[in-house]
Amino acid sequence: LPELTEERRRELVRVVRGIAEDGRVAIRNVRRQIMHDLRELKEEGEVGSDDEHRAETELQTLTDRGVQDIDEALTRKEQEILEV
Repeated sequence: LPELTEERRRELVRVVRGIAEDGRVAIRNVRRQIMHDLRELKEEGEVGSDDEHRAETELQTLTDRGVQDIDEALTRKEQEILEV
């Protein structure tokens, strides 16, 4: 296979960034849905305020970790693609 041109490498980086952004959006959408479900459970009295707050904090931690993992993978992949 022939070597990738600089232009093609940049194009691949744009594609990878798009995929990473889609992953971040998916994580945020799951977080939003879970937060909505937690609020409904609290309103129905099935979950107390302390449990809701604890779950929200843990959910935010997991969300941040997921986004961080995507960002790290993106950085590695960009470096791999741009490496000549």
